[in-house]
Amino acid sequence: MISFNYETDFELQDEAKYQGWVSGIIASEGKKEGEVNYIFCDDEYLLQINIQYLDHDTLTDIISFDYTVGNEISGDIFISVERVKDNASEYNVPFDIELKRVMAHGILHYCGYKDKSAGEEALMRKKEDEKIAMFHVEQL
Repeated sequence: MISFNYETDFELQDEAKYQGWVSGIIASEGKKEGEVNYIFCDDEYLLQINIQYLDHDTLTDIISFDYTVGNEISGDIFISVERVKDNASEYNVPFDIELKRVMAHGILHYCGYKDKSAGEEALMRKKEDEKIAMFHVEQL
């Protein structure tokens, strides 16, 4: 089950479409859907999580806690809407595309993709692009 929670004024338009899309990402990687919670928040909220749980005193766009067991994808994905807006501006892409990139990024980590090396990061970007393109495909 894919759920969306809001710790800021931001809200997704057409949550059902996003749920179908995230479910499609999971299925396209040959995985089963468990409990995935997206929590949309602001910089300060995510900074406190970063400090408390990861001992990092830096701003970030996403923090994910992976509860995946075997082939069943589960976890909590915290996304700073402020960071996504800033990154969209910095990379000169529409906000909705950058948001989808970050949303897909968390799921792809749960599917086993990494982004520590240059090669891993290149594959992650390719997979993100592939998954963003799926958003416009009708889910059957």
